[in-house]
Amino acid sequence: MSKNVSKPKVVILAGGMGMRLKEETEYKPKPMILVGPHPILWHIMKIYMQHGFNEFIICLGYKGDMIKEYFLNFEAFNNDFTLEYGDKCRIVPHRSSNHDNFKVTLVDTGIDTMTGGRLKLIEKYVDTENFMFTYGDGVSDVNVKELYNYHIKNGKIGTVTGVHPESRFGELIVKENSVLDFSEKPQIKEGFISGGFFVLNRNIFKYIEKDCFFEKEPMEKLTKDKQLNVYKHTGYWQCMDTYRDLTHLNDLWNKGKAPWKTWK
Repeated sequence: MSKNVSKPKVVILAGGMGMRLKEETEYKPKPMILVGPHPILWHIMKIYMQHGFNEFIICLGYKGDMIKEYFLNFEAFNNDFTLEYGDKCRIVPHRSSNHDNFKVTLVDTGIDTMTGGRLKLIEKYVDTENFMFTYGDGVSDVNVKELYNYHIKNGKIGTVTGVHPESRFGELIVKENSVLDFSEKPQIKEGFISGGFFVLNRNIFKYIEKDCFFEKEPMEKLTKDKQLNVYKHTGYWQCMDTYRDLTHLNDLWNKGKAPWKTWK
């Protein structure tokens, strides 16, 4: 397998306004909201990097300058460092032995552009036959290497990761009028929803004719053409849609029980 095929780019949507998290997104873009000491965008990148996918294309929009600033100052944000002054000023980071190795391309895709339009605008930066694509607000313990291999084996244009999310409501197991069991946050077992974590062939760009929601016309056309497969993931998945979701993710991280943290 060639280098280009084995190391596809990872495209991450990071341009939305995140209106349901306005407590945080009034001041920063949603992908820069902290889970533990790191933005959720960092967590998503780590999910890919542990499996060797370390070239990223980030689709910027709302408050995109803050994401640019984060990466321009990545060494300082993520390491202790020493400043040396004199004829020249330089920053000397004190890296740990397990520092991140990656390449990132930051692309301004506009404030009001929809998800399909954002994807279309980064087409020129995708130089591999297949590439990864996901949202900047969801984490999972999905094995993205297995996901990618599944996509290649099946030969479709698109593969979407299907997940069972946790229910927001308690589940009652009832017999007649008696409660036999109560589960506070059970995982939904019936059916799958889209959890992001796509793998796409470059032919996907032919399905995006104009600015649109990727989840509407392009996905509907792929389905009609029988070019969309699902990779069923029954493990952990969680999006960060609300402040409650954010609190939940931080609680897990701070307790050392984050299921998506499968890297060392």
